[in-house]
Amino acid sequence: MTEITHWADVIAEEAAKNGNKHLVSTGITPSGHIHIGNMREVVTADAAYRAMHDAGLESEFIYIADNYDPLRKVYPFLPESYAEHVGKPISEIPCPCGECKSYAEHFLTPFLEGLEKLGIHPKVYRADELYKSGRFVEAIKAALIKRDDIAKILKEVSGKDVLPEWSPFNPICQECKKINTATVTGFDADAETVDYECSCGHSGTVSMIGGGKLTWRVDWPAKWKMLNVTVEPFGKDHASRGGSYDTGKRIVREIFDHEPPQPIVYEWIMLGQKGAMSSSSGVVVSISDMLKVVPPEVLRYLIMRTKPEKHIKFDPAQPLLTLVDEYERLNSNAEIEGLNKRVLELSHAKGICHTDIPFKHMTTIAQVAHGDFDKIMKIIGRAGYDTTNEKCIRELVNNVANWLEMYAPPFAKFSVKDELPEETASLTDEQRAFLGAVSEIIGNSGELTGEDYHNLVYSSKEADSELNNKIAAKLGVDEVEINPKDMFKAIYTSVLGQQSGPKAGWFLSSIDQDFLAKRFSEAALYRP
Repeated sequence: MTEITHWADVIAEEAAKNGNKHLVSTGITPSGHIHIGNMREVVTADAAYRAMHDAGLESEFIYIADNYDPLRKVYPFLPESYAEHVGKPISEIPCPCGECKSYAEHFLTPFLEGLEKLGIHPKVYRADELYKSGRFVEAIKAALIKRDDIAKILKEVSGKDVLPEWSPFNPICQECKKINTATVTGFDADAETVDYECSCGHSGTVSMIGGGKLTWRVDWPAKWKMLNVTVEPFGKDHASRGGSYDTGKRIVREIFDHEPPQPIVYEWIMLGQKGAMSSSSGVVVSISDMLKVVPPEVLRYLIMRTKPEKHIKFDPAQPLLTLVDEYERLNSNAEIEGLNKRVLELSHAKGICHTDIPFKHMTTIAQVAHGDFDKIMKIIGRAGYDTTNEKCIRELVNNVANWLEMYAPPFAKFSVKDELPEETASLTDEQRAFLGAVSEIIGNSGELTGEDYHNLVYSSKEADSELNNKIAAKLGVDEVEINPKDMFKAIYTSVLGQQSGPKAGWFLSSIDQDFLAKRFSEAALYRP
């Protein structure tokens, strides 16, 4: 049978056909909360970079923060006071919290911290610094000189007419400080200046060094030439017919005399039933929030297991546990091979903390211990897990605590009651007999594992088992038919005050055995 090659390795194979030296580029405008939909682009780029490195190609990986773009509008998460800043470069307007250098840095900083946690380490460029340092000057000159040629390309490729006053360069008005309200009236290539008239009434001259920026459809191919980009992922919107990649290919070849990068087109990440994530619409789960909840390697796995051209449906509530379970099963399989092995390799990264304790089990342990870390460590040790890596265990505990607080559905939450719940009054005689019999057995047993508890409860339905015989004796009958499902309800009712709860084996083994014996005995004897 033909072995399936991971999509990142396919990208590396294609790149190798175009030479041995490559630069993978990715970039996002930090205009709002950078979410896990954006994360797909960066993780995809990281996977391509690693695959090329593994294939023996000389490769670099960069990230460009497009922080010289304007603030488009007052987004729902902003106060109305930001109306005066609409149109200004986001690198030049105030931070919403007052603690960062600029608006852009307010959103960029947590994103870059998130990349560190994900084991992603690109070289970071900021667009404002590139423009202010003069790196774009030659591209700006070429674009202004060949303005009509670019306009023709845009018309031929996109089918849209370019206005007579259109320019590939957007000056920053020296009066109102906006970057999208001025019209270019002339330029001096030798002096490296651009003349403009702004809708605010001001006219003036700006330097090509930091005095404005190229429009998006010209800026992007200019970066390809300037930085020698050879591979780049981007969303399907840019890849549409007549879109910015199509125009970019023509512009970079005909205006900047350079070849376009190998494209990696990716689909959106859909947030539950809410659709594609968008910072501006508020349909978003930020990367920083998600990393408070999900182990980093699981977020990488979410991207690595799916081809870029297929959309990903992500739900941080109960379905998140299924995703984590899937990853943990794969990670614990010592005989894994082929495509799954490669998916796992690319999900791992240097510096990512890992423990062998299942996420779902920790949701039970943490709630049983009421979040007390010392108690959690004791339960973990009793369950047979390795307790030496306290740092990673603490990270997992924090992930679980945040998930329970932020996303867990009500049925996933519980609390062990300090006193016998009043709901115990609803138990049947069979359930009381069961709890009394279980109390006697576990009270006279050594330490029980989760599997021991599981098997014990199910033994209640087996005629002639110790538990079944004890139940019959307590009911004063020779034999009894027991439905274990009803007995699990009795356990949850007597401990949690509700008829359902977490996986019983894990749950019971996480609770002190003497406490259980006493509680079950009390419940068996309770008569309202």
